[in-house]
Amino acid sequence: MSETIFTMGEETALPGGSIHNYPNQDIPQAAAAETAAEEFIFQGDKSTGVLFILRYPEYPYFSPAAEEAFLKTIGALQLNASNVAVVNLANPHNPNDWTRIMKFFQPKKITLLGVEPTSLKLPTIAHNSYMKGKIATVFNTFSFEEMFADVQKKKLFWGEFKTFIGS
Repeated sequence: MSETIFTMGEETALPGGSIHNYPNQDIPQAAAAETAAEEFIFQGDKSTGVLFILRYPEYPYFSPAAEEAFLKTIGALQLNASNVAVVNLANPHNPNDWTRIMKFFQPKKITLLGVEPTSLKLPTIAHNSYMKGKIATVFNTFSFEEMFADVQKKKLFWGEFKTFIGS
């Protein structure tokens, strides 16, 4: 496998489709009722124990370029959009509360993509490093936009992220 995980090139069709974000009015009635009952609005599957936390105020989840990079990155590690959970804390519906995040998602591996740990009342965790807790391990890294702007950040992320997900 090549170490190039994502680029800022043309948009391409991704194997297995892409993540779809639907405003509430486009969700079928049964799904809208289920979403309303959820404490968090998220995409993917929370039962797998892999959670990505981000804070993108301009987008439901990722910018188009970040979505492409995210899918390529997790795909290189045999993950996909349907077997991980992604929550955007910029969504006003989603509480910015660590205890509630842990209770609702019950994750084992958490990746903070550009979200400062201290904003969740966690101890400081250096970028591209992780902290093991009693229940889950938290990996703190940069947002994809930060990695697009600095190739060195992308390289540091990829080296540690492979180890984190593989453990």
